[in-house]
Amino acid sequence: MMKLRYETGIAAMAQFLVVVLLNFVGAIVSAIGSCHDATSTYSCVSDVGIDLLYVILLAGWLGFIWVLAYAAQDRRDHRLATILMGAEAIILMVSLFNAKHYPNILGLITSLVDAAFAIWVIWLAFRLTRAKGGRITATIKTRRRRPTTK
Repeated sequence: MMKLRYETGIAAMAQFLVVVLLNFVGAIVSAIGSCHDATSTYSCVSDVGIDLLYVILLAGWLGFIWVLAYAAQDRRDHRLATILMGAEAIILMVSLFNAKHYPNILGLITSLVDAAFAIWVIWLAFRLTRAKGGRITATIKTRRRRPTTK
């Protein structure tokens, strides 16, 4: 298994793919439910349009986060990593709020997955910030001299 030490771009890409996919499935489920219970065609079409707009806006926001995360990873810039941590903190707060007020089990799962990805990206960005552009190592190892034999 690959360990990610500072690869915020890869983590944000995974966040983008999984969260947008889960929200798209949630929008389809919501559209089916609203059209099944709708009293008019206009109500069904407007609900589908709002769900689609939400998914597009979410994809744009997470795409921006993905680009920011890749730039922080590529440049190893602690300022970009700090901005990334702030943006992911906003995502974390919103997803935890959504998890508390979930409409259905799919909404709860989506919110918890989004929160988990946000925590993961924050952790990787924190490690990147702490390194201040230097190398990020797994552990601190002390060098030992080999015993010489004569």
